[in-house]
Amino acid sequence: MNLSELAAALGCGLRGDPALEITGVAGMEQAGPAELTFLANPKYAHKLKHTRAGAVLVTAPVEGLAAAQLISSNPYLDFARALAMFYQPPRPKPGVHPLAWVAPSASLGDNASIGPFTVVGENVVIGHNAVLHSHVVIYEGSSIGDDFYAHSHAVVREHCRIGNRVTLQNGVIIGGDGYGFAKHADGTHAKIVQSGVTVIEDDVEIQTLTSVDRASVGETRVKRGAKIDSLVQIGHGCVVGEDNIICAQTGLAGSTILGKSVLLAGQVGVSGHLTIHDGAVVYAQSGVGHDVPPGSVISGSPAFEAREWLRAITAFPKLPEILRTMRNLENRLAVLEQKEPNPHE
Repeated sequence: MNLSELAAALGCGLRGDPALEITGVAGMEQAGPAELTFLANPKYAHKLKHTRAGAVLVTAPVEGLAAAQLISSNPYLDFARALAMFYQPPRPKPGVHPLAWVAPSASLGDNASIGPFTVVGENVVIGHNAVLHSHVVIYEGSSIGDDFYAHSHAVVREHCRIGNRVTLQNGVIIGGDGYGFAKHADGTHAKIVQSGVTVIEDDVEIQTLTSVDRASVGETRVKRGAKIDSLVQIGHGCVVGEDNIICAQTGLAGSTILGKSVLLAGQVGVSGHLTIHDGAVVYAQSGVGHDVPPGSVISGSPAFEAREWLRAITAFPKLPEILRTMRNLENRLAVLEQKEPNPHE
């Protein structure tokens, strides 16, 4: 694809040779003379003078740059779009593999691809263009929309509901039992039946080895457009809001509610029965034990306002010195008080 064709496809302005052939995309340090790279963060601008890339996506023209330039309002997004033009992951051919088992009562839409050792249970409904790789299991009574893509060892449990254009990476469990037990007087535990379901709305992607538990009653719901990273635990009865970003090793205890466009960085822990409101950002390794107002940025464990947290962690290494200074001042004050004459004597 030449550079003028690529610019037109991306809707970008062009500075440089329009006939330059672009054969792929790469990072700034790895790109070669026939590849496209990008600059999304100005702090990496100094690396541009060392890049060998044939063309660079930038937000504004860069003077003195040898590489051709595609002027974009969002270089990172356009780089992702360009990547999709040059690389498409392999897609299995339509059909049911002879080693798969599909229940007679199940309904598969057109163009489905069902891999070996995959199981589709009774009364399952799956829409058009589904891809189920080997060892995927869809339990009885589940309902799944169009363009579903499930990688090996993904599991959708009984009666769960999944919308359109949902992707489950390897080892994702949708609708496993929530963690619920009632304690007997003698200290033993009785399992609480998890009678609810898990609902995954449209355009959700869930990365490897993540669990979204079914509710004890009612439902657990992941709303439209949410993106959930690997090794995340979504407890029973939770609501993950629209366009949420939840990063790896995060855990949500039961009945947590996340509003729209919430971002939870890696290893965040959220205690149950609370609400993190729209647009909130929670920094990595934070522990959240209270409701979070809309638009807040919090950090720490227990988590509080991020700017205050930054001041606090700056002071933390100085605490031993501050404590010694306070003790010295207390000792000096005590000595002074002993030396003061008593006016009543």
